[in-house]
Amino acid sequence: MIPAGVLAAEDLGHVHLIGVGGVGMSGLARLLLTRGVPVSGSELREWPSLAALRALGGTVYMSHEASNLEGVDTVVYSTAIPQDHLELVEARRRGLRILHRSEALAAAMTGRRTIAIAGTHGKTTTTSMLTLVLQHAGLSPSFVIGGEISEVGSNAHHGSGEYFVAEADEHDRTFLLYRPHVAIITNVDADHLNTYGDLAGLEDAFVEFGNLTDADGFVVTCADDPGVRKVAQRLREAGRSVYTYGEAEDADLHLSEIHSNASGVRYLAALNGEPLGEFTLPVPGRHLGLNSAAAVLTALRLGLDPDVVAAALAVHPGVRRRFELKGIVGGVRIYDEYAYHPTSMHAALQTLREVAGEGRLVVVFQPYRVYRTRDLQTEIAAALALADEVVMMEVFGPGEVREPGEGGVALTGAIPIPAERKVFVPSWEDVPGEVVRRAREGDVVVTMGAPPISLMGEELIEALTRRMSGDDLDATYAPRHSKNAD
Repeated sequence: MIPAGVLAAEDLGHVHLIGVGGVGMSGLARLLLTRGVPVSGSELREWPSLAALRALGGTVYMSHEASNLEGVDTVVYSTAIPQDHLELVEARRRGLRILHRSEALAAAMTGRRTIAIAGTHGKTTTTSMLTLVLQHAGLSPSFVIGGEISEVGSNAHHGSGEYFVAEADEHDRTFLLYRPHVAIITNVDADHLNTYGDLAGLEDAFVEFGNLTDADGFVVTCADDPGVRKVAQRLREAGRSVYTYGEAEDADLHLSEIHSNASGVRYLAALNGEPLGEFTLPVPGRHLGLNSAAAVLTALRLGLDPDVVAAALAVHPGVRRRFELKGIVGGVRIYDEYAYHPTSMHAALQTLREVAGEGRLVVVFQPYRVYRTRDLQTEIAAALALADEVVMMEVFGPGEVREPGEGGVALTGAIPIPAERKVFVPSWEDVPGEVVRRAREGDVVVTMGAPPISLMGEELIEALTRRMSGDDLDATYAPRHSKNAD
């Protein structure tokens, strides 16, 4: 029974989402639509997710207008939407219910056993893996993920089972609105310090998150991460049930013999000293193997059979924007990767170097958020130094102010590779031509970073195809604004 005064999804009426095309908002919209809730939304760009929302019965307005709120009961916004946005202003004038995305998601979780996955890296892949494990076990979970699972082509769904799997984002403290049955913390690394002040403040928030679990629930943490180890110890002292995974000798789920190559990753696992056998993933990356261990441990604690878990992971197809192959043209392989924090960038680029083999690695990077690019410039530059060539775009930071000397020019200059191997290209339309001039047969090209860069892969494929056909690329892609940062 739902407690009095607690909102459920069906209480929201007609829901309108401002900025409905983004991954987080489109996932919520999809979840509500598959649950039978009327949904509309507004956008300014034709994101790939919008066609699927329309097919599910959603209404999408390609403009922000006060008239979009006719017949609406609840307006949902994200942290990226300013408080003076005209649709928010109109919603207040009309006296409509206004919810942050996380509040609306919490309402959708009502009445389910929530498994919330948090951490500064690895949330999306861990959430997708656990979702597919539960699906393969026949448990029909509801889920909302920060990326689309390639196998099902979806980032959200309303299932018939008792579990609700959700990615819990810490960047604006909204993950503290959830009341999970299971809380997973993959890692705690220095990020979002504009919100938390310092690493200690971030750790405090993760402790608070872990303490929000049900009394009969539990917390799953990575034993290999120093930040998480401190959080886990504090949660144990608070009386929480904490289970750990990793290569650390004291991990409850101990991993060994981890091997990663272009065809995938595999490892051996033992639970409390008892061998479970080998687990495999068809996508490469040691970091993905570690993420999968969080899903394995959680599933086992929920009572699933190890063989069912292993079988599900063995066919996990990956997540869009996480090591996603977009196409191959003229022997050039084009991938897309969401990583933008130096830790996750380093892991992703190491994996891509494995895949490149004898070829070169060309990175097209769009930094995400001005504060992160400024505060972690040295670390981001060091990660990008794993590349053979870097094409740098300007920082994507909606609502932020970029001061003189900050942004793409400064970051490009900080990358410790020769000047001729890096270039700052601030104009979107000039990027394909720059990549065409640099890429050659056998290379791996990856678009990496902020959400808009996911749209660049198709343009690179088109540009490389034009080169193959012998079109005049110098005329088509003549650089108008490009300049070397040095």
